[in-house]
Amino acid sequence: MTQTIAPRVRTLVLLILAVTGALLAGAAPASAHAALTGSDPAQGAVVDTAPSQVSLTFSEPVAVGDDSVRVLDPKGERVDKGDPANPSGTTYSVPLVSGLPDGTYTVAYQVVSADSHPVAGAFTFSIGAPSETTVSVSAQGSDDGLVGWLYGFGRYVSYAGFVVLAGGAAFVLACWAPGARARAVQRLVVSGWLALTAATLGLLMLRGSYTTSGKIGDVFDLELLGDVLQTKTGAALVSRLLLLAAAALFIAVLFGAYARTADGGAPDHAAEGDGGSDGEGDGGEPDKRDLTFGLALGGTVVAAGLAASWAMSEHASQGLQAGVAMPVDVVHLLAVAAWLGGLAALLVALHRAPVETPVGRDAVRRFSRLAFGSVVALAVTGVYQSWRQLGSWSAFTDTRYGQLLLVKIALVAVMVAVAFLSRRWTQRLADARVSVATEEAARSEETERAEEAEEEKQPAGTAPAEASGTSAVSEAAEAPRASDAEKAEAGHDSVRAAQLARQRAATEAARQKRLRDADPNRFGLRRSVLAEAGVAVVLLAVTTVLTQTEPGRTEQDAKAAAASSSSSASTTGQGSGAVSLTMPFDTGGTNGKGVVSVDLDPAQAGDNALHVYVEGPDGTPVDVPEVKIALTLAAQDIGPLPVTPDHITTGHWSASTVQIPMAGDWKVEVTVRTSDIDQVTVSKNAQIG
Repeated sequence: MTQTIAPRVRTLVLLILAVTGALLAGAAPASAHAALTGSDPAQGAVVDTAPSQVSLTFSEPVAVGDDSVRVLDPKGERVDKGDPANPSGTTYSVPLVSGLPDGTYTVAYQVVSADSHPVAGAFTFSIGAPSETTVSVSAQGSDDGLVGWLYGFGRYVSYAGFVVLAGGAAFVLACWAPGARARAVQRLVVSGWLALTAATLGLLMLRGSYTTSGKIGDVFDLELLGDVLQTKTGAALVSRLLLLAAAALFIAVLFGAYARTADGGAPDHAAEGDGGSDGEGDGGEPDKRDLTFGLALGGTVVAAGLAASWAMSEHASQGLQAGVAMPVDVVHLLAVAAWLGGLAALLVALHRAPVETPVGRDAVRRFSRLAFGSVVALAVTGVYQSWRQLGSWSAFTDTRYGQLLLVKIALVAVMVAVAFLSRRWTQRLADARVSVATEEAARSEETERAEEAEEEKQPAGTAPAEASGTSAVSEAAEAPRASDAEKAEAGHDSVRAAQLARQRAATEAARQKRLRDADPNRFGLRRSVLAEAGVAVVLLAVTTVLTQTEPGRTEQDAKAAAASSSSSASTTGQGSGAVSLTMPFDTGGTNGKGVVSVDLDPAQAGDNALHVYVEGPDGTPVDVPEVKIALTLAAQDIGPLPVTPDHITTGHWSASTVQIPMAGDWKVEVTVRTSDIDQVTVSKNAQIG
């Protein structure tokens, strides 16, 4: 009874830890994209006199180039001069030409965040009074076109290559030593090395265009490549290539010297699942122990170095507690590789392993223990990294990053559920092997007894039937020697005999393979492992998208900064100041009564910050399923202009860039929905500008 309950308890713990660790499962380190948190002049501000420079403040240090910041007048002409400067911390400024006339100016920026991702955006400010502008800034950044797609694909291939390379090698060393001689496993690991090497070279070539123009023709620009090599990301990619050279030496030894000692002197036809070591021998030879230890140590160092090439140049190197996050990130990536890469190697072994050395229950059980340890590591590192990225529970549902994390949690939960089925098939396979071995032993014992009984029935002194041909053989031996032609014919017969022997061996091997593949328990195990691998491919794709998505903490900070910027603009602008409207509502349904307040700041033409607050009859903030705003200027036949604010916290919605084209008496309509069928629209007029 205890033996039955323990695996189930362990599996339940595995499921809980995996779902917790799924907050960053896969190959996803902690993101830390830069965001614009302030500017001078502020976004949407109206200043009395022309400024001498424009300053931008980001959430982290960024890399800027000659054209990283552009300031355009109402006609679209550039009015900035000189290169951007970094006077302090995360603030970057660009000087402007003197004597700028009144009007609305556009600031467009494209920089590279410290975590290697390009960040682009634009905003406006006005001198004297707002005006019409002909500036049209493209919303497509350098990472949005074909080059961006290729760069994202290269990141996916590089993650997949690392996982297969490191995880496949770990599976051979820790779980199934005969796999070093299996051609299918060798091809898998070598394919991982080739994929990672090719992807790294591709990323190095694409990097310059990815962070600047986004043009495919600039991929082969040697000047851009030289600039890339001087950056932290370029140095990391070059270091990765050097480590891959060391990995090639590791692979040569693993599938060379180690493969020759993988059996430890055991015969190739060692029985599967006999309680031994899957044909691995006792591993007691000093040379084999030394070689295994050296490969394990060297492989760990190379794999950790490859993982560090991501951690030290991209996400984990920025943000909170970078000194702790980078080693945590290395452990996370190694755990991912051991789990998913080992799963890929197990799948290949189950489908393509040689008949004489099939992967057995002992190897599967060792991988199960390795996967369990990997998931524990993922749980610890994943929770920590998720705290760095999200910062609050609301970020799970209010940000795209949090929503992707929820998708990953679901995928890992599915993987662990399928892994539970794999464990059950493994146990059935073991039970079936024990049953077959018992039946074969019984049949062997019955055969021996029958032969002994047959010998006892023969009269004493009589020779076996085979002895009757002895005299004929003796006479044949005494015959004259065969002629040369007969010798040649005899040699030809021996060649044919050898060919027949090889054909019989091949036929026997094919028969054993059919019998092995016809085993329903092995077929079930192969099918469940294949399902795990399929989910892992999707999980890795979601992870790649996640690494290029702005994290929840940064996104929420950027929204708060935008709202603060709009508030500061109202203190320096010439508008009428903030407008606050309070309107009671009653949808007619249960809990359908309350008060909605709308704050519009700075309440002037141009960009405005809009805040909506919903309270119950007792004055406490309440959440409702939906709040929508519409602005209408009837005198000029403008509107209604829809506004969909984002939910910030309980009873609070906000929209940071509400464009009001001109001053006038605007009607502000608020639609409040309290259930699927209960909603009401209330309105008030406000003088804006």
